[in-house]
Amino acid sequence: MATTELTLYVDGNCPICMLEMKQLRARDRDGRLAFVDIAEPTFDPAPLGVSLKALNTQMHAWTADGVCLVGIDAILAAYTMTGRGWLVAPLRVPALRPAARALYRAFARNRMRVSRWLRVRNTNANANAPACSDGLCETKMYGERPRKP
Repeated sequence: MATTELTLYVDGNCPICMLEMKQLRARDRDGRLAFVDIAEPTFDPAPLGVSLKALNTQMHAWTADGVCLVGIDAILAAYTMTGRGWLVAPLRVPALRPAARALYRAFARNRMRVSRWLRVRNTNANANAPACSDGLCETKMYGERPRKP
């Protein structure tokens, strides 16, 4: 039986995030990853010691021994565990890490917008997910400014 080595906390309302998690899950042949949808109404971040706002700001992951990984470190660990570490190898280069962190934070802040721009469909089966028009999510991300009509 496989043992979960990394638990990823992801926004189930984010189409591009869910697409990527679906791909990671498919590549996780050894069952080393677990996924928790932070958009579920029953999700409680209190046991993690972080706020829902923090979890919505950047992806978080916890290793089996309790180490918290945030942002690019969580992505790097997940890809490495699924045999795709080569795809994120630049994230290991010390000189590139500050720029990679900044780019990831910008992406995370705008992930709903990026999903719309790329026309990524919301494949989340969560009945509590926000309503989407024509399969494209129109929900604003936490902290996103309302659009002018």
